[in-house]
Amino acid sequence: MTATRARRLATLLALAVLAASAQETPPARRFDPAHTRFGFELRTRWGQRILGAFPRHAGEVLTLPDGRLQVRIALDAGAVTVEDSRRWSALARGEAFFDAARSPRIDFLSEPFSHELLHTGGPLRGMLTLRGRRRFETFMLDPGHCQRPGLDCDLTGRGLIHRAHYGMDGWTFVLSDRVRLDLRVRVLEAP
Repeated sequence: MTATRARRLATLLALAVLAASAQETPPARRFDPAHTRFGFELRTRWGQRILGAFPRHAGEVLTLPDGRLQVRIALDAGAVTVEDSRRWSALARGEAFFDAARSPRIDFLSEPFSHELLHTGGPLRGMLTLRGRRRFETFMLDPGHCQRPGLDCDLTGRGLIHRAHYGMDGWTFVLSDRVRLDLRVRVLEAP
């Protein structure tokens, strides 16, 4: 076998391996909009709870070539609602809080994790981008209560962030620094 022919054969084998591994990786599973919810909770300095929601969102669960999973979430900061209150909703979207005019999206990209986390629950760490600032944050996932968590039943979890870390320093005399983020996610079956 000549050197040129050996190189061609090696190239063809490498392309075949790449094509096979690409076919084995399942497609991303998008969030099911009918069952997925993202919300937040704030407390006033007097202990009053303020509940909010992100009614417009997108996301997907990717299966990586090594079999682990990764989650991508995008929340529309301009669509934030707070307890059916126009006033509080406008304040939440405003410059002192989410600043939706300058930073219309809130993004989260998880670190890769195993399927086991969906069953056992536990920490899900990833990069949160909020108001143009990026920080690693950890969300605690609850254990799944069905055979296929995220498909047959909702995945639920929560995380705490500090407003000061993201420059949300408005209303500090009224609102505490901590914001609890809540998630309830279900994905669609892969096509």
